[in-house]
Amino acid sequence: MKLYISADIEGIAGITHWDEAGKNMPEYQEFREYMTREVVAACEGALNANVADILIKDAHGSGRNIIASQLPECARLIRGWSGHPFNMLQQIDQTFDATILTGYHSKAGSETNPLAHCFRGYIDYIKLNGELASEFLFNAYVSALVNVPVVFVSGDKGICEDVKMFNENISTLAVSEGIGASTISITPDLACKKIRAGVEKALKQDFSSCRIDLPENFEIEIKFKDPVSAYKASFYPGMKTGDSQAVIFETRDYFEVMRMLLFVI
Repeated sequence: MKLYISADIEGIAGITHWDEAGKNMPEYQEFREYMTREVVAACEGALNANVADILIKDAHGSGRNIIASQLPECARLIRGWSGHPFNMLQQIDQTFDATILTGYHSKAGSETNPLAHCFRGYIDYIKLNGELASEFLFNAYVSALVNVPVVFVSGDKGICEDVKMFNENISTLAVSEGIGASTISITPDLACKKIRAGVEKALKQDFSSCRIDLPENFEIEIKFKDPVSAYKASFYPGMKTGDSQAVIFETRDYFEVMRMLLFVI
């Protein structure tokens, strides 16, 4: 079995403030370690389910967060950003059997994580077909585009609830819950224990029900926090303007959605 793991940081156990996610901040080293440990736990669960090949995308910030020396020998790690439209799922293709997402977080515009956002901090929100969208949703559609099901997601309570509403058959693990500017979290050790067990269980089950069908049409509305960014984005081919801070893009081809996001945000 061949597995793809996309790892973020804003949904890991314990993280509460942007200083803990920023590479140049003193608090970052501790949470970089926690992020790595959650990825390692996912790998260990996969190995217990007889996965032989694991590709991991370090999908936070600079893409240079995961401590490679802690990973198992069967894993390969993508660091940095190639510039491919698949972004947080760079190099995924139809040869993979399943996708797992760790450290994922609530969407922009929600109140379930102090670090809730969608791709960039200067974006107020992104809507997909009229609904507020998360990074999980965009990446789940990328995975579906190459016919690979997302089978397990760990992160905050808000994103786990969104995942279950999207497809109740995808396994989830909530390691924290945001309340205002605070979080209530299980310990990093317990999070790793639960991720390890959850991934193993998810990969040992029949996960064909985790597969999803892509919508026939896509309408993306991006609302920026300032009108200058919206003005610049309005010049992307096919882009329409909304209000002074928003742009709208429509297509039937999901790859074009991801290409647009690559150049516009």
